[in-house]
Amino acid sequence: MRAMNADLPRLAALDDEERLLDDLNPAPRLLMGPGPINADPRVLRAMSAQLLGQFDPQFRAYMRETMALYRRVFETANRWTFVIDGTARAAIECALVSAVEPGDRVLVLSFGRFGQLKAEIARRAGADLRVAEAEWGTVFRPEQVEEAVKAFRPKLVATCQGDTSTTMAQPLAEIGKICHRYGALLQVDATATVGGMPLPVDAWEIDCATGGLQKCLGGPSGSAPITLSERMAEAIYRRRHIEEGLRPQDYTPGAGRIIGSNYFDLAMLMDYWSDLALNHHTEATTMLYGARECARIFVQEGHASVFRRHELAGRATVAGAEALGLKVFGDQAHKMPNVTGIHIPAGVDGERARRALLEDFNIEIGTSFGPLHGKIWRIGTMGYNARKDCVLATLAGLETVLAAEGCKLPRGAGVDAARAVYRAAGGSAASS
Repeated sequence: MRAMNADLPRLAALDDEERLLDDLNPAPRLLMGPGPINADPRVLRAMSAQLLGQFDPQFRAYMRETMALYRRVFETANRWTFVIDGTARAAIECALVSAVEPGDRVLVLSFGRFGQLKAEIARRAGADLRVAEAEWGTVFRPEQVEEAVKAFRPKLVATCQGDTSTTMAQPLAEIGKICHRYGALLQVDATATVGGMPLPVDAWEIDCATGGLQKCLGGPSGSAPITLSERMAEAIYRRRHIEEGLRPQDYTPGAGRIIGSNYFDLAMLMDYWSDLALNHHTEATTMLYGARECARIFVQEGHASVFRRHELAGRATVAGAEALGLKVFGDQAHKMPNVTGIHIPAGVDGERARRALLEDFNIEIGTSFGPLHGKIWRIGTMGYNARKDCVLATLAGLETVLAAEGCKLPRGAGVDAARAVYRAAGGSAASS
């Protein structure tokens, strides 16, 4: 027996070696966690289009079209609206590293895991950092923000619109005005909300908004939309330095300190996306096709329709969970429409239940981080998956799994309650 066990690693390695030449054929999953979600098939089709060189006239036209489409998504006239090659975190880091010089004061409004992320990035950029914290499951009131900004007088304030770790959405309508009253820039991480709830960048005086494709926009991760106000662009462009080897003879560097990252140098990226077309990196052609298609689909459906679809899916999920006797997490007045936190019932092994849902139903839901780890599940209803069939399938699967865990549930009540929400909505939304 001991000899047989000793052979197991060798046999497993042989199996792995044989699998190296297998076709890539993952099991179908319904991704109903906090992201990523299933990409819209139209996005995947767009990403299969013929590759082009980054300076091909056709491709430069697609870049300009992508900029124009994301201006509509962000509801902005900002010239500097484009996409960063990288996941949503890349755009956040790009913005903070490019705008923040060592010693600059940065205030982070943190109400979850991704406020902590922004503090981490700002600290690495050498910021004089202050973090205002709201209890997980709550958000900041405008007067709290004004008090913190007035006391610290930062160069930049960074916050999330929606933090998926807590499922809370921070109201932003007044924060931009508060920041500008005290001379601060406002950077908003809208990774989990752009395309799923209102984000009128110009109306709310947001200086920089960043996002991702893999949530409400219905695409894969790997490309990150960003938009910059003129105020933000000026702060970044004063740090403009052109790479050696590309510099014209009349080159004069910016007055500010050179940006500490080459890849995440927004000043150089602005030159790359501009009519100057100064070489930076090789553009991720396939991802640009996907980003363009995500924005095109959003604009074609229309802001009001998309936001209603997300709100309806979230409301149906809450109704279904509560009908099963489950408790929804956090301040419901400020809940994100597209992610719902649900308290794991007492006596239930949360990870075992998630695993059963994945293995038996091919449905993935999320756990959470930090103080909420092992205490709540997170169900995402966003992008291509903000649909009635996805909501109903998830609730039915969760009910079955919980019953197997020994929970006493009113069988069928969750699906019935969610269907009732859709029926009451009527019209085309009922079949969304």
